[in-house]
Amino acid sequence: MSALPDLSSFRRFGFLTLSGYSMIAVSNAIEALRMANRLAGEEAYTWSVLSLDGEAALSSNGLSLAPTHSVRTTPRFDVVFVCGGVDVRAATGAALLTWLRQQARQGVVLGALCTGTFALAEAGLLRGYRCAIHWENLPSIREEFPEIDITDDFFVIDRNRLTCTGGLAPLDMMLKIIASRYGMSRVNEISTQFLLERDRPGDERQPVPVPPGTPEAMARALSLIERESDRPLRIEEIAGAAHLSVRQLERIFRRHAGVTPAAYLVGVRLERARRLLRQTTMSVTDIGTACGFVSSSHFSSAYRSRFGCPPRDERRRKEGSSRQTSTMDVSA
Repeated sequence: MSALPDLSSFRRFGFLTLSGYSMIAVSNAIEALRMANRLAGEEAYTWSVLSLDGEAALSSNGLSLAPTHSVRTTPRFDVVFVCGGVDVRAATGAALLTWLRQQARQGVVLGALCTGTFALAEAGLLRGYRCAIHWENLPSIREEFPEIDITDDFFVIDRNRLTCTGGLAPLDMMLKIIASRYGMSRVNEISTQFLLERDRPGDERQPVPVPPGTPEAMARALSLIERESDRPLRIEEIAGAAHLSVRQLERIFRRHAGVTPAAYLVGVRLERARRLLRQTTMSVTDIGTACGFVSSSHFSSAYRSRFGCPPRDERRRKEGSSRQTSTMDVSA
């Protein structure tokens, strides 16, 4: 069980926005604090949007938040959340890592929203901690940082680290912080204002994406495939998880997915490989192994068949795009 800090002592929050950050994640966190202030009739919480240089970062939807302050001109915060989004690796540079380590040495509680967890991991600030990150980045960060206990929970509060997935989950985490000071009655008031049906505990697992209308038995099979695609899975095991016979499993997959369970499993592994190629610096060979392919040639052939190019070309395209982005940032 992760030890909880004194959440009721948190007053001043900083949201360090990285290029391409998730606007919905940041907005949900800030709106929870705003509504808590409104219902309390006092300025119980304060917050600032930050960047390293004080320039407003563009979020993944092309918008930015103002005012944005430089980390060098703001007072000390109780908590600083690193707010990530798309291509967080490209947004995580040496200056950011240095600043985060400085904050940690000064005793500032550090957190992350969406993919900001990657920046804390890259800075070496999550060793020995449990943490959370958006489901789409789970495979890559687990492969890259095997020493970190990365869960598929909505959010994790472990001592002086508060990490959270994206979307609506930051709202759930902030409600837990607010409850520690004002109690659940205030949280219920906030939920009523925001038309929330319920608040979700941090250890509720992120749902595996399942198409609407998917039968419950097939959803159970998909959940196992998505969560365990990095190890050999027998069709009999998948059928057992779905409470079906192998023949029933084959039939339901053909009807609702248009492919066999085996073909679906290969597709999941290839999608996972594609994310690893785009999100990590792992070698192509290591990615193939991590995704359950028995040989490099089998991996390359299957990847080309699905995506129209071999995995090495995918990596070259990604590296070329990153170099172009870096050049544009420097010239700007």
